[in-house]
Amino acid sequence: MATTAAVLNESAPASDYARLEERILARDQKGASDVLYRLMKQGRPLTEITRETVRIHAPYTHVPYHQRLDDGIVKFVNNDHCLLSERVGLPLASMIRPALRYLPMAQTVWYMPTGLDPWNQLLGRAPGHYTRLYDIQVNTTPPTPERHWPDQEPLQVEGTLRERLNHWLTLVQRGDVLPSYRVFLGLMQDVPNRRHVLAHLAFAGLIDVQDRMWHNRSYTTGHKGYRARATIELGEAIGWDHAHDVLYAGVPDIAVGPRWYSGYELGCNVIQNLLDGRDQELLAQTTPLTAAEEAMLVDVIMRQREFSVVDALVALLRAGRSPRRILDAIQVAAAQVILETGEPNNYSMAQHGYEYCNTVGWFYDTFEHPHRLKLLFLAALFINRGSEHQANTPGNGRRAIAPPVGSEAWSSGQILEKLEAALLALRADESVDLTAAYLKGGYDRTPLVQTLATAASIVGNDPHNQELGLCTLEDYLHTQAHDRDRLLLASAQHTAGHRKYGDPLEAYRRFAEAMGLDAR
Repeated sequence: MATTAAVLNESAPASDYARLEERILARDQKGASDVLYRLMKQGRPLTEITRETVRIHAPYTHVPYHQRLDDGIVKFVNNDHCLLSERVGLPLASMIRPALRYLPMAQTVWYMPTGLDPWNQLLGRAPGHYTRLYDIQVNTTPPTPERHWPDQEPLQVEGTLRERLNHWLTLVQRGDVLPSYRVFLGLMQDVPNRRHVLAHLAFAGLIDVQDRMWHNRSYTTGHKGYRARATIELGEAIGWDHAHDVLYAGVPDIAVGPRWYSGYELGCNVIQNLLDGRDQELLAQTTPLTAAEEAMLVDVIMRQREFSVVDALVALLRAGRSPRRILDAIQVAAAQVILETGEPNNYSMAQHGYEYCNTVGWFYDTFEHPHRLKLLFLAALFINRGSEHQANTPGNGRRAIAPPVGSEAWSSGQILEKLEAALLALRADESVDLTAAYLKGGYDRTPLVQTLATAASIVGNDPHNQELGLCTLEDYLHTQAHDRDRLLLASAQHTAGHRKYGDPLEAYRRFAEAMGLDAR
């Protein structure tokens, strides 16, 4: 069942990658992992393994639409977890304990057989992630996964760069999936302007966010933005000359429905009507927020209504505050939403809200897109709605965070040892309190970040959640927020607290055994 795409590196072990493809498409988690371990023992580069695994899953991780309405019941499907976890595997490799640098990829390949053809999973025709999510009965004989969107050839269109980008985004808005994909492939061949094309890909994903949460599910909670980022970062890591399969995995989905732009329209109207359309002038502002301004904004986002959030952002921008530093404060609020989440099944909105803010921060730091100021309003209102959602959902709420009694006598190493044990035992409150003890002790943050990253990599079964664990750590290393330590507390809370499937340590134990590591 191998695809027609050839292994791109002549020195790559073609037979091993063919066997890996066979086992993934057969939905054989154990068999695929065994092949991967063999590649890892050969010392194959992570970028090569990433390129080949994207090639394998790219045709089978698309859906015709992001929700179904069967028998009057709405079910959602986000089909990008394979791609998202591959993106996060590259930076995680340098953040976790060196002996585990291959582990994030091992988690990805363990998940990959369960992530194929999620559309047919919803119909009970294929086993995988969504059959376990919705407890759908399915025939245990794995069927052949279906390609819902065939690969395409580039299409060149005439006009200036601005006209061509506008044409592509219009096709996306109309839901013309294959024409938009063909036009984008043509745009990518314009190498001198490729940076602008990639920025517009990220922008198209980030403006597509649903405008409500209460009694809703995650249809477009930022996932198109996350998918666009993964496409860009993986393409750059692999090299665009060898990254067609990355584009196939990432680009068509941007036009798949449903599509929601009302939040972005709010940002457009606020900036036009209340800030005189001064995007570029306001983007150039560099004055940071004071501690009091940051605390004010966090409180407004967490406890007040939408119009108050908009007023607070407008006031800060009028006062000359930096949009990027305002985003730092929004990320603190997003971390607080995670910290106020209790039951494992309640993390969906909190974690997606945080990842959206993280992705907007990456967008600010990576591209100088002319409309990025408007995304501040989407990010702040995303977290505002998430806070309201959590406050009105049973099993959540604020609690006191306090270092354990006697922890002041423990060494930094003892605290980290206890923290990792609590994280892997999924004791969320204890994990947060131990993180607080380490922070109170004033110890070097680097070992703490490594411990949190390592735990996020060890806990598996849906490696998209590893990405969410990494987001808080990425932002901690870049933020200028006064309350930046709250991001580390949220990382501990999320890793230990979010919903798990099956045995969350199974993939790690298999990896450790195969690689000759101590899995205790």
